[in-house]
Amino acid sequence: MTGRADPLIEQAFRRSSFSSDEDAPNCLEAAVTQGALRLRESEEPGTTVTTTATGLAALIRHIRLSR
Repeated sequence: MTGRADPLIEQAFRRSSFSSDEDAPNCLEAAVTQGALRLRESEEPGTTVTTTATGLAALIRHIRLSR
């Protein structure tokens, strides 16, 4: 599911500590809200993808097995 970012949780998004200053505009940010995981691209903060921890784990597993 995609949607517009909720201004109330705007501050809840976190960026990986591995994102350096030069990588900062090109990273994935994540926020946990009411049992859901919200992901967004730092260059498009107004658009988010909402999933569950189980759904994200399945996606990561699929990507790893596809290599």
